[in-house]
Amino acid sequence: MRRFYAIAAVVVAIGFLAVMLFMGNRPEEADKYAQCKNATVAGGADLGGPFELVNAEGKTVTDADVITEPSLIYFGYTFCPDVCPLDVDRNASAVDVLADRGMSVTPVFISIDPARDTPEVVGEFAANMHPKMIGLTGSPEQVAAASAAYRTYYKAHEADDEYYLVDHSTFSYLVMPDEGFVDFFRRDVTPEKMADKIACYIENQ
Repeated sequence: MRRFYAIAAVVVAIGFLAVMLFMGNRPEEADKYAQCKNATVAGGADLGGPFELVNAEGKTVTDADVITEPSLIYFGYTFCPDVCPLDVDRNASAVDVLADRGMSVTPVFISIDPARDTPEVVGEFAANMHPKMIGLTGSPEQVAAASAAYRTYYKAHEADDEYYLVDHSTFSYLVMPDEGFVDFFRRDVTPEKMADKIACYIENQ
């Protein structure tokens, strides 16, 4: 009898180890966007997140209010002399390329210069750049929190006058309504290449 229990115990132990081994070696859930990515984004899983900002109408909105479809987010400021207008125009062009392919994407502009970029100023800038563009600003604390979520950098020069400059990072972020941040684009990516990659994400939602 003792021999029977000993054998049974061994069988149970082997079975338990087999299950644990299977669970430990089971392949991870496939990334449905894997074919769209050139490489894994360092810290990508930690990028993005909730934010609370102010829109052109002066209404406080959250990320859930803004990101209702695939969206391209850019952090900049309306007084930017060259970089921001070029980058935002590139994003707007990519949105138009996608629209021609029957795909809808929202361009979003988040100001990192709340002292000068009032809701009205941001709204006018966004409307001039693209009819679908959403312009957002907020208090210094709200802007800092949104910037921190996307790990962007910005630093205003000492304000000798109203025309001071703001140093800032220049990435554009692709965000999906259910998944959040999925990819980013550097300044040297053309509207067409940007549209191709975004289309891949949309097709694999």
